[in-house]
Amino acid sequence: MAHANFLTDNPAVYEAWFPDSGHVAARFTDDLVRRFGGGTDLLDVGCGTGRDARWWCEHGYQVTGLDSSPAMISHATEHCPQAEFLVGDMRSFALRHEFDVITCLDSALLYCHENSELEAFLTSCHDHLRPGGLFIAEARNGAFFLGNTELLDEVLDRTLSYDGVDYRSMTRLWIDHAEQLLRRERRWRWPGAEELVQRSAWRLLFPQELRYFAECHGFEVLALFDEPGPRTDTPWSADAELSERMSGDRLHLIARRID
Repeated sequence: MAHANFLTDNPAVYEAWFPDSGHVAARFTDDLVRRFGGGTDLLDVGCGTGRDARWWCEHGYQVTGLDSSPAMISHATEHCPQAEFLVGDMRSFALRHEFDVITCLDSALLYCHENSELEAFLTSCHDHLRPGGLFIAEARNGAFFLGNTELLDEVLDRTLSYDGVDYRSMTRLWIDHAEQLLRRERRWRWPGAEELVQRSAWRLLFPQELRYFAECHGFEVLALFDEPGPRTDTPWSADAELSERMSGDRLHLIARRID
């Protein structure tokens, strides 16, 4: 069986691989919307399995989800019928609707490798936000890798037992300096299957670089911080004080459409 991407082709395994029983990512977004005065009509770009959308729908949001994976969209539609889910490209979507909030979590925006792709994505977000609408992004922080090699020094070996099958992955990361990308190779092994090797990459953006792109595309940056967040060592809470040290593994951007 061929897999474009093992985890995105298997959404139930994806949710088991990346558990979020406390709905931290969804609550993180909700807290920021309340803190910065956003509305409840929300577009989630890179929505994945729709797990965040389920929580948002249960807490008063009208949610639309966009993802490039048909398997993820099928899973999300089945498990969250209250929301609308669409297969689409984050660099060129056209939904003929303006939202109060657009989210792009868990480094999804970093699949825009080229400047032109990032600019096209931000233009689409601007065009799909109501004036004053919020854009909330969460991504790996390029500045984290300045002198820090903790994610690059070894191969991460992990096994997940799911539905009676042991899925083992061996993952290594390295920096492609010329292309400004964090590259990943992941080798999958499970009983009865040939080894599956998958490669992917994320654009590495520095804080001021991300601020510059946002401001050039009609956004006012309201906050740019590294911690806390849904995937940081410091737990997120509604009254959290935002850190602007900019040396953490994650980068969080909250911006408002201004024109």
